[in-house]
Amino acid sequence: MDNEHIGLGVIADDLTGGAKVASLLESSGVRCPLLTSETALDTLSGNERAVVIGRRLLAVPAEDAIADASRIGKTLLKKNVRQIYYKYSALFSSTSRGNIGPVAEALMSLTGTKVVLFCPARPEHNATVYQGRLFLGQNMLHETPRRYDPVTPMTNSNLVEVLQSQSRVKVGLLPLEMLRADLDTARRYLAEQNASDVTFFIVDAIDANDLGRIAKLVENVGLTTGSDDLPVELMRQQLDPSRISEGKSLLAPAPGYTALISGSCTPKSVRQLDYFERRYPVFRIDLQKGANHAELSDEIVEWATKRVTNSPVGIATSATADVVKQVQSTMGRETASSLAERTLGRVAKRLHEFGVRKFLVAGGETSGKVLDVLGVDRVDVAVHDELLGGYCHVGGDDPIAFVLKAGSTGDVDFYETALARLQEADTEVH
Repeated sequence: MDNEHIGLGVIADDLTGGAKVASLLESSGVRCPLLTSETALDTLSGNERAVVIGRRLLAVPAEDAIADASRIGKTLLKKNVRQIYYKYSALFSSTSRGNIGPVAEALMSLTGTKVVLFCPARPEHNATVYQGRLFLGQNMLHETPRRYDPVTPMTNSNLVEVLQSQSRVKVGLLPLEMLRADLDTARRYLAEQNASDVTFFIVDAIDANDLGRIAKLVENVGLTTGSDDLPVELMRQQLDPSRISEGKSLLAPAPGYTALISGSCTPKSVRQLDYFERRYPVFRIDLQKGANHAELSDEIVEWATKRVTNSPVGIATSATADVVKQVQSTMGRETASSLAERTLGRVAKRLHEFGVRKFLVAGGETSGKVLDVLGVDRVDVAVHDELLGGYCHVGGDDPIAFVLKAGSTGDVDFYETALARLQEADTEVH
Protein backbone atom coordinates (compact mmCIF):
# COMPACT_ATOMS: atom_id res chain seq x y z
CA MET A 1 0.00 0.00 0.00
CA ASP A 2 1.21 3.52 -0.85
CA ASN A 3 0.95 5.61 2.33
CA GLU A 4 2.59 8.84 1.21
CA HIS A 5 -0.82 10.50 1.09
CA ILE A 6 -1.61 9.83 4.79
CA GLY A 7 -1.01 13.17 6.42
CA LEU A 8 -2.15 12.45 9.96
CA GLY A 9 -2.01 9.40 12.20
CA VAL A 10 -4.10 9.86 15.34
CA ILE A 11 -3.48 7.74 18.42
CA ALA A 12 -6.58 8.11 20.61
CA ASP A 13 -6.54 7.15 24.28
CA ASP A 14 -9.99 5.60 24.11
CA LEU A 15 -12.29 4.30 21.42
CA THR A 16 -15.16 6.78 21.64
CA GLY A 17 -12.73 9.68 21.41
CA GLY A 18 -11.08 8.07 18.42
CA ALA A 19 -14.43 7.56 16.72
CA LYS A 20 -15.31 11.22 17.25
CA VAL A 21 -12.08 12.42 15.63
CA ALA A 22 -12.56 10.08 12.67
CA SER A 23 -16.13 11.30 12.20
CA LEU A 24 -15.12 14.96 12.37
CA LEU A 25 -12.48 14.32 9.71
CA GLU A 26 -15.04 12.47 7.58
CA SER A 27 -17.37 15.47 7.94
CA SER A 28 -14.62 17.78 6.66
CA GLY A 29 -14.06 15.62 3.57
CA VAL A 30 -11.09 13.61 4.81
CA ARG A 31 -11.37 9.85 4.32
CA CYS A 32 -10.51 8.43 7.74
CA PRO A 33 -11.33 4.95 9.09
CA LEU A 34 -11.12 4.00 12.77
CA LEU A 35 -8.74 1.16 13.64
CA THR A 36 -8.16 -0.57 16.95
CA SER A 37 -4.70 -2.03 16.31
CA GLU A 38 -1.53 -1.19 14.42
CA THR A 39 -1.81 -4.41 12.40
CA ALA A 40 -5.05 -3.10 10.88
CA LEU A 41 -3.00 -0.43 9.12
CA ASP A 42 -2.25 -3.11 6.53
CA THR A 43 -5.97 -3.21 5.62
CA LEU A 44 -6.06 0.35 4.28
CA SER A 45 -7.10 0.68 0.66
CA GLY A 46 -4.91 3.60 -0.40
CA ASN A 47 -7.72 6.19 -0.48
CA GLU A 48 -7.30 7.38 3.11
CA ARG A 49 -5.89 10.81 3.95
CA ALA A 50 -5.82 10.25 7.72
CA VAL A 51 -6.22 7.33 10.09
CA VAL A 52 -7.27 7.02 13.73
CA ILE A 53 -6.17 4.19 15.99
CA GLY A 54 -8.40 4.02 19.07
CA ARG A 55 -6.78 2.30 22.05
CA ARG A 56 -7.43 1.86 25.76
CA LEU A 57 -4.65 4.08 27.11
CA LEU A 58 -6.59 6.21 29.55
CA ALA A 59 -6.57 4.27 32.81
CA VAL A 60 -4.23 1.30 32.27
CA PRO A 61 -0.86 1.25 34.09
CA ALA A 62 1.47 3.87 32.63
CA GLU A 63 4.03 1.32 31.47
CA ASP A 64 1.34 -0.51 29.48
CA ALA A 65 0.10 2.71 27.88
CA ILE A 66 3.65 3.72 26.97
CA ALA A 67 4.41 0.36 25.37
CA ASP A 68 1.13 0.35 23.46
CA ALA A 69 1.41 3.91 22.14
CA SER A 70 5.09 3.43 21.25
CA ARG A 71 4.34 0.30 19.24
CA ILE A 72 1.62 2.11 17.29
CA GLY A 73 3.79 5.17 16.80
CA LYS A 74 6.61 3.08 15.35
CA THR A 75 4.22 1.43 12.93
CA LEU A 76 2.83 4.80 11.81
CA LEU A 77 6.34 6.09 11.16
CA LYS A 78 7.14 2.98 9.12
CA LYS A 79 4.03 3.72 7.06
CA ASN A 80 5.41 7.20 6.29
CA VAL A 81 2.62 9.04 8.08
CA ARG A 82 3.54 12.71 7.99
CA GLN A 83 2.43 13.73 11.50
CA ILE A 84 1.39 11.89 14.68
CA TYR A 85 -1.37 13.30 16.86
CA TYR A 86 -1.94 12.01 20.39
CA LYS A 87 -5.61 12.50 21.19
CA TYR A 88 -7.10 12.73 24.69
CA SER A 89 -10.31 14.14 26.13
CA ALA A 90 -11.17 17.83 26.02
CA LEU A 91 -11.56 17.39 29.79
CA PHE A 92 -7.88 16.32 29.99
CA SER A 93 -9.16 13.15 31.66
CA SER A 94 -6.36 11.22 33.34
CA THR A 95 -5.62 9.44 36.58
CA SER A 96 -3.25 10.79 39.22
CA ARG A 97 -0.50 8.65 37.63
CA GLY A 98 -1.10 9.73 34.02
CA ASN A 99 -1.26 8.73 31.27
CA ILE A 100 -1.17 11.89 29.18
CA GLY A 101 2.32 12.93 30.28
CA PRO A 102 4.01 9.51 30.08
CA VAL A 103 2.54 8.67 26.65
CA ALA A 104 3.45 12.10 25.25
CA GLU A 105 7.03 11.70 26.51
CA ALA A 106 7.34 8.33 24.77
CA LEU A 107 5.98 9.67 21.48
CA MET A 108 8.16 12.77 21.74
CA SER A 109 11.23 10.58 22.01
CA LEU A 110 10.05 8.38 19.15
CA THR A 111 9.42 11.29 16.76
CA GLY A 112 12.37 13.42 17.85
CA THR A 113 10.07 16.36 18.59
CA LYS A 114 11.71 19.07 20.72
CA VAL A 115 8.62 21.07 21.74
CA VAL A 116 5.20 19.45 22.25
CA LEU A 117 1.97 21.45 22.41
CA PHE A 118 -1.08 20.31 24.39
CA CYS A 119 -4.41 21.68 23.14
CA PRO A 120 -7.48 20.17 24.84
CA ALA A 121 -9.69 23.14 23.95
CA ARG A 122 -12.93 22.73 21.96
CA PRO A 123 -14.21 26.32 21.89
CA GLU A 124 -17.36 25.56 19.89
CA HIS A 125 -18.32 23.11 22.63
CA ASN A 126 -17.53 25.51 25.50
CA ALA A 127 -14.26 23.83 26.49
CA THR A 128 -11.65 26.61 26.57
CA VAL A 129 -8.22 27.13 28.10
CA TYR A 130 -7.12 30.50 29.48
CA GLN A 131 -4.01 31.14 31.57
CA GLY A 132 -3.56 27.39 31.55
CA ARG A 133 -6.91 26.78 33.27
CA LEU A 134 -9.55 24.60 31.65
CA PHE A 135 -13.05 26.07 31.60
CA LEU A 136 -16.31 24.32 30.73
CA GLY A 137 -18.55 27.24 29.93
CA GLN A 138 -18.08 29.73 32.77
CA ASN A 139 -16.97 27.10 35.29
CA MET A 140 -13.49 25.81 35.81
CA LEU A 141 -13.10 22.06 35.40
CA HIS A 142 -12.83 21.31 39.12
CA GLU A 143 -16.17 23.06 39.71
CA THR A 144 -18.06 20.66 37.43
CA PRO A 145 -19.37 17.10 38.06
CA ARG A 146 -16.14 15.81 36.50
CA ARG A 147 -14.55 16.09 39.94
CA TYR A 148 -16.69 13.07 40.93
CA ASP A 149 -15.74 10.83 38.00
CA PRO A 150 -15.10 7.32 39.42
CA VAL A 151 -12.08 6.60 37.21
CA THR A 152 -10.58 10.00 36.36
CA PRO A 153 -11.73 12.56 38.95
CA MET A 154 -10.57 15.99 37.74
CA THR A 155 -10.05 18.15 40.83
CA ASN A 156 -7.52 20.66 39.45
CA SER A 157 -8.28 23.05 36.58
CA ASN A 158 -4.66 24.21 36.25
CA LEU A 159 -3.50 21.98 33.41
CA VAL A 160 0.12 23.05 33.74
CA GLU A 161 0.07 21.62 37.25
CA VAL A 162 -1.86 18.52 36.20
CA LEU A 163 0.51 17.73 33.35
CA GLN A 164 3.60 18.51 35.42
CA SER A 165 2.46 16.07 38.12
CA GLN A 166 2.64 13.20 35.61
CA SER A 167 5.61 14.30 33.50
CA ARG A 168 9.37 14.11 33.93
CA VAL A 169 10.03 17.01 31.56
CA LYS A 170 9.31 20.63 32.45
CA VAL A 171 5.84 21.96 31.60
CA GLY A 172 5.07 25.54 30.65
CA LEU A 173 2.34 27.66 29.07
CA LEU A 174 1.87 29.19 25.65
CA PRO A 175 -0.35 32.12 26.70
CA LEU A 176 -3.05 33.60 24.54
CA GLU A 177 -1.20 36.82 23.80
CA MET A 178 1.76 34.88 22.42
CA LEU A 179 -0.44 32.52 20.40
CA ARG A 180 -2.22 35.51 18.85
CA ALA A 181 1.00 37.27 17.94
CA ASP A 182 2.48 36.48 14.52
CA LEU A 183 3.90 33.01 13.96
CA ASP A 184 7.50 34.11 14.23
CA THR A 185 6.87 35.69 17.63
CA ALA A 186 5.14 32.56 18.92
CA ARG A 187 7.94 30.35 17.62
CA ARG A 188 10.59 32.57 19.21
CA TYR A 189 8.76 32.37 22.53
CA LEU A 190 8.64 28.58 22.39
CA ALA A 191 12.32 28.42 21.42
CA GLU A 192 13.31 30.70 24.29
CA GLN A 193 11.31 28.67 26.78
CA ASN A 194 12.72 25.45 25.38
CA ALA A 195 16.24 26.82 25.88
CA SER A 196 15.29 27.01 29.58
CA ASP A 197 14.36 23.31 29.47
CA VAL A 198 10.60 23.74 29.02
CA THR A 199 9.47 20.96 26.68
CA PHE A 200 5.69 20.56 27.13
CA PHE A 201 3.36 23.54 26.66
CA ILE A 202 -0.30 23.83 27.59
CA VAL A 203 -1.79 26.16 24.96
CA ASP A 204 -4.44 28.76 25.67
CA ALA A 205 -7.32 28.73 23.18
CA ILE A 206 -10.72 30.38 23.52
CA ASP A 207 -12.14 30.47 19.99
CA ALA A 208 -12.00 28.54 16.72
CA ASN A 209 -9.48 30.95 15.21
CA ASP A 210 -7.06 30.01 17.98
CA LEU A 211 -7.17 26.39 16.81
CA GLY A 212 -6.26 27.55 13.31
CA ARG A 213 -3.28 29.46 14.71
CA ILE A 214 -2.12 26.37 16.61
CA ALA A 215 -2.41 24.24 13.47
CA LYS A 216 -0.19 26.67 11.53
CA LEU A 217 2.28 26.75 14.40
CA VAL A 218 2.76 22.97 14.36
CA GLU A 219 2.30 22.39 10.62
CA ASN A 220 5.71 20.73 10.25
CA VAL A 221 6.05 19.27 13.74
CA GLY A 222 6.27 15.49 14.10
CA LEU A 223 4.06 15.24 17.20
CA THR A 224 1.14 17.31 18.42
CA THR A 225 -1.42 16.52 21.11
CA GLY A 226 -4.92 17.62 21.98
CA SER A 227 -8.61 16.80 21.81
CA ASP A 228 -11.12 16.36 19.00
CA ASP A 229 -11.13 19.50 16.85
CA LEU A 230 -7.49 20.30 16.18
CA PRO A 231 -6.96 17.35 13.76
CA VAL A 232 -9.47 18.94 11.37
CA GLU A 233 -7.46 22.16 11.40
CA LEU A 234 -4.22 20.22 10.89
CA MET A 235 -5.63 18.47 7.83
CA ARG A 236 -6.84 21.78 6.39
CA GLN A 237 -3.19 22.79 6.17
CA GLN A 238 -2.58 19.77 3.92
CA LEU A 239 -5.91 19.30 2.18
CA ASP A 240 -5.94 19.01 -1.59
CA PRO A 241 -9.46 20.05 -2.68
CA SER A 242 -9.42 17.42 -5.42
CA ARG A 243 -9.08 14.68 -2.77
CA ILE A 244 -12.08 15.74 -0.67
CA SER A 245 -14.68 12.97 -0.36
CA GLU A 246 -18.24 13.19 0.88
CA GLY A 247 -18.84 11.34 4.13
CA LYS A 248 -21.91 9.25 4.90
CA SER A 249 -24.58 9.67 7.56
CA LEU A 250 -26.10 6.27 6.81
CA LEU A 251 -23.90 3.20 6.75
CA ALA A 252 -24.57 -0.32 5.49
CA PRO A 253 -27.15 -2.65 7.11
CA ALA A 254 -26.35 -5.01 9.97
CA PRO A 255 -29.34 -7.35 10.21
CA GLY A 256 -29.81 -8.88 13.64
CA TYR A 257 -30.89 -8.13 17.19
CA THR A 258 -30.01 -5.00 19.19
CA ALA A 259 -28.39 -4.58 22.61
CA LEU A 260 -27.21 -1.69 24.74
CA ILE A 261 -24.02 -2.32 26.74
CA SER A 262 -23.55 0.46 29.28
CA GLY A 263 -20.46 0.74 31.46
CA SER A 264 -20.34 4.50 31.88
CA CYS A 265 -21.26 5.94 35.29
CA THR A 266 -21.44 9.62 34.41
CA PRO A 267 -24.66 11.39 35.48
CA LYS A 268 -25.59 11.84 31.82
CA SER A 269 -25.17 8.12 31.06
CA VAL A 270 -27.25 7.21 34.11
CA ARG A 271 -30.09 9.49 32.95
CA GLN A 272 -29.89 8.09 29.41
CA LEU A 273 -30.07 4.55 30.75
CA ASP A 274 -33.11 5.44 32.87
CA TYR A 275 -34.81 6.86 29.78
CA PHE A 276 -33.99 3.72 27.77
CA GLU A 277 -35.36 1.52 30.57
CA ARG A 278 -38.78 3.18 30.37
CA ARG A 279 -39.16 1.57 26.93
CA TYR A 280 -36.97 -1.53 26.95
CA PRO A 281 -35.88 -4.18 29.46
CA VAL A 282 -32.55 -3.55 31.27
CA PHE A 283 -30.46 -5.91 33.40
CA ARG A 284 -28.62 -3.83 36.01
CA ILE A 285 -25.57 -5.72 37.22
CA ASP A 286 -24.84 -5.67 40.95
CA LEU A 287 -21.06 -5.92 40.99
CA GLN A 288 -20.85 -6.70 44.70
CA LYS A 289 -23.07 -9.74 44.28
CA GLY A 290 -21.41 -10.63 41.01
CA ALA A 291 -17.93 -10.75 42.56
CA ASN A 292 -18.80 -14.09 44.13
CA HIS A 293 -21.16 -15.28 41.44
CA ALA A 294 -19.30 -17.38 38.88
CA GLU A 295 -22.44 -17.86 36.80
CA LEU A 296 -23.25 -14.14 36.53
CA SER A 297 -22.63 -14.00 32.78
CA ASP A 298 -24.80 -17.08 32.27
CA GLU A 299 -27.61 -15.45 34.23
CA ILE A 300 -27.41 -12.23 32.22
CA VAL A 301 -27.28 -13.98 28.85
CA GLU A 302 -30.20 -16.24 29.75
CA TRP A 303 -32.21 -13.16 30.76
CA ALA A 304 -31.25 -11.27 27.59
CA THR A 305 -31.87 -14.04 25.06
CA LYS A 306 -35.44 -14.45 26.32
CA ARG A 307 -36.12 -10.78 25.48
CA VAL A 308 -33.82 -9.59 22.70
CA THR A 309 -35.79 -11.38 19.97
CA ASN A 310 -38.73 -9.09 20.74
CA SER A 311 -37.04 -5.74 21.45
CA PRO A 312 -33.71 -4.11 22.19
CA VAL A 313 -32.31 -4.96 25.63
CA GLY A 314 -29.87 -3.21 27.93
CA ILE A 315 -27.14 -4.66 30.14
CA ALA A 316 -25.50 -2.15 32.47
CA THR A 317 -23.02 -1.65 35.26
CA SER A 318 -23.85 2.06 35.15
CA ALA A 319 -24.83 3.48 38.52
CA THR A 320 -25.11 6.76 40.41
CA ALA A 321 -22.11 8.33 42.11
CA ASP A 322 -23.26 7.16 45.55
CA VAL A 323 -23.58 3.54 44.41
CA VAL A 324 -20.22 3.67 42.62
CA LYS A 325 -18.56 5.07 45.74
CA GLN A 326 -20.04 2.29 47.87
CA VAL A 327 -18.91 -0.42 45.44
CA GLN A 328 -15.42 1.02 45.21
CA SER A 329 -15.09 1.29 48.99
CA THR A 330 -15.97 -2.39 49.28
CA MET A 331 -14.10 -3.82 46.30
CA GLY A 332 -11.51 -1.20 45.44
CA ARG A 333 -11.65 1.06 42.37
CA GLU A 334 -9.51 -1.07 40.04
CA THR A 335 -11.12 -4.37 41.08
CA ALA A 336 -14.61 -3.00 40.51
CA SER A 337 -13.68 -1.50 37.13
CA SER A 338 -11.98 -4.70 35.98
CA LEU A 339 -14.94 -6.86 37.01
CA ALA A 340 -17.37 -4.57 35.20
CA GLU A 341 -15.37 -4.68 31.97
CA ARG A 342 -14.86 -8.44 32.04
CA THR A 343 -18.53 -9.08 32.67
CA LEU A 344 -19.78 -6.70 29.96
CA GLY A 345 -17.22 -8.11 27.52
CA ARG A 346 -18.29 -11.71 28.12
CA VAL A 347 -21.94 -10.79 27.75
CA ALA A 348 -21.36 -8.85 24.52
CA LYS A 349 -19.52 -11.76 22.96
CA ARG A 350 -22.22 -14.26 23.86
CA LEU A 351 -24.98 -11.96 22.66
CA HIS A 352 -23.17 -11.66 19.35
CA GLU A 353 -23.06 -15.46 19.16
CA PHE A 354 -26.82 -15.45 19.75
CA GLY A 355 -27.46 -13.03 16.88
CA VAL A 356 -27.04 -9.46 18.13
CA ARG A 357 -25.57 -7.37 15.32
CA LYS A 358 -26.39 -3.84 16.48
CA PHE A 359 -24.60 -2.66 19.62
CA LEU A 360 -25.11 0.61 21.46
CA VAL A 361 -22.16 1.02 23.84
CA ALA A 362 -21.74 3.65 26.56
CA GLY A 363 -18.26 4.53 27.79
CA GLY A 364 -14.86 4.69 26.12
CA GLU A 365 -13.30 1.84 28.06
CA THR A 366 -16.41 -0.29 27.59
CA SER A 367 -16.46 0.43 23.86
CA GLY A 368 -12.86 -0.70 23.55
CA LYS A 369 -13.61 -3.88 25.45
CA VAL A 370 -16.63 -4.75 23.31
CA LEU A 371 -14.79 -4.33 20.00
CA ASP A 372 -11.86 -6.27 21.39
CA VAL A 373 -13.89 -9.32 22.43
CA LEU A 374 -15.71 -9.28 19.09
CA GLY A 375 -12.39 -9.29 17.23
CA VAL A 376 -13.10 -6.01 15.42
CA ASP A 377 -9.99 -4.06 14.44
CA ARG A 378 -11.38 -1.71 11.79
CA VAL A 379 -14.66 0.15 11.31
CA ASP A 380 -15.94 2.69 8.83
CA VAL A 381 -17.23 5.82 10.54
CA ALA A 382 -20.18 8.04 9.65
CA VAL A 383 -20.01 11.83 9.62
CA HIS A 384 -20.37 13.75 12.87
CA ASP A 385 -24.04 14.53 13.55
CA GLU A 386 -26.59 13.94 16.32
CA LEU A 387 -24.95 10.58 17.05
CA LEU A 388 -21.83 12.56 18.01
CA GLY A 389 -19.40 10.60 15.89
CA GLY A 390 -20.09 7.22 17.40
CA TYR A 391 -21.94 5.57 14.52
CA CYS A 392 -19.70 3.04 12.79
CA HIS A 393 -19.86 -0.26 10.93
CA VAL A 394 -17.74 -3.30 10.20
CA GLY A 395 -18.52 -5.01 6.91
CA GLY A 396 -17.80 -8.42 5.45
CA ASP A 397 -19.87 -11.58 5.52
CA ASP A 398 -21.08 -10.88 9.07
CA PRO A 399 -21.61 -7.10 9.39
CA ILE A 400 -21.99 -5.37 12.75
CA ALA A 401 -23.17 -1.83 13.46
CA PHE A 402 -22.09 0.14 16.52
CA VAL A 403 -23.05 3.40 18.13
CA LEU A 404 -20.28 4.20 20.60
CA LYS A 405 -21.09 6.92 23.13
CA ALA A 406 -18.66 8.76 25.39
CA GLY A 407 -19.96 8.87 28.93
CA SER A 408 -20.47 12.61 29.22
CA THR A 409 -22.17 13.21 25.85
CA GLY A 410 -25.64 13.04 24.31
CA ASP A 411 -29.22 14.10 25.02
CA VAL A 412 -31.38 12.07 27.35
CA ASP A 413 -33.06 10.35 24.37
CA PHE A 414 -29.75 9.61 22.63
CA TYR A 415 -30.46 5.88 22.36
CA GLU A 416 -33.82 6.45 20.68
CA THR A 417 -32.03 8.51 18.02
CA ALA A 418 -29.43 5.76 17.63
CA LEU A 419 -32.02 3.01 17.33
CA ALA A 420 -33.90 4.95 14.67
CA ARG A 421 -30.70 5.42 12.64
CA LEU A 422 -29.79 1.74 12.82
CA GLN A 423 -33.29 0.74 11.81
CA GLU A 424 -33.17 3.15 8.88
CA ALA A 425 -29.86 1.63 7.76
CA ASP A 426 -31.36 -1.87 7.85
CA THR A 427 -34.31 -0.86 5.69
CA GLU A 428 -32.46 1.39 3.24
CA VAL A 429 -31.82 -0.02 -0.22
CA HIS A 430 -28.03 -0.11 -0.82
